[in-house]
Amino acid sequence: MSAIANREQAKAWNDWEGQLWADHPERYNAMLDAFNVPLFAAADIAAHHAVLDVGCGTGLTTRLAARHAHRGHALGIDLSAPMLERARQDAAAENITNITFEQGDAQVHPFAVPGFDTIISRGGVMFFADMVAAFTHLHGALAPGGRLAFLGPQPGGPHSAYARATAALAPYLHEPSPAARGMGSLLDPARITEVLTEAGFRAIEITPVSADMGFGADASDAADFIFSMGPTHHNLRDVDTATVAALHAQVQDALGEFETPQGVRIPGAVWIVTAAR
Repeated sequence: MSAIANREQAKAWNDWEGQLWADHPERYNAMLDAFNVPLFAAADIAAHHAVLDVGCGTGLTTRLAARHAHRGHALGIDLSAPMLERARQDAAAENITNITFEQGDAQVHPFAVPGFDTIISRGGVMFFADMVAAFTHLHGALAPGGRLAFLGPQPGGPHSAYARATAALAPYLHEPSPAARGMGSLLDPARITEVLTEAGFRAIEITPVSADMGFGADASDAADFIFSMGPTHHNLRDVDTATVAALHAQVQDALGEFETPQGVRIPGAVWIVTAAR
């Protein structure tokens, strides 16, 4: 792996949380799958494009990018070795040949491609150690006229659907898990605009998008998933089993509100951000 600026995130994503995502990509992808179409519409990837996927994780968005750029190439970069191992396996299983994955810190990574036509990210840009430095580096990795498109969460707040579904957990969620630190770094459109402008981008557009996020086949399955997620697991690690079981039952009951024939679907909201070099 090349030089690392974001050492805390590198440590976290190569520890148990990175392995958790690598072992269960279908669960984590289901949460964000509804946002793939608006993200790729914003990215506007052409068949011949060279595409960089920042914070690619287990590689679903990189594989989608490679299919869009079927006469070009897609490169996924991530800090997490276990997630990248899964990404390579899944790309090989799908026989996608115009794709590669590299372990590295996109804030400082020496990209070999002279200029990417498109840079995408389904949330990975939230975790940079230095936002302006990172986006300045990505600006330099784009070809002239190149396009940046990324997704980031909108502020949830105590009255959001997810907060309502997991209200029983609120008194126990004292701190983010190691890998979740930084998730609130780009919630404010004014901050996003400030960072991108300082990094040299132009034509910045920030669009709100809402969709139902998939959490499981039914309320029981969704509760199991939520309790396995890094922030929940981290904050409940020292709580006695009887209390955890009672919390699980409360969350499962609350999730019943969101059961549909397509599974548990909880409304969520993101920003789709685009900018140009």
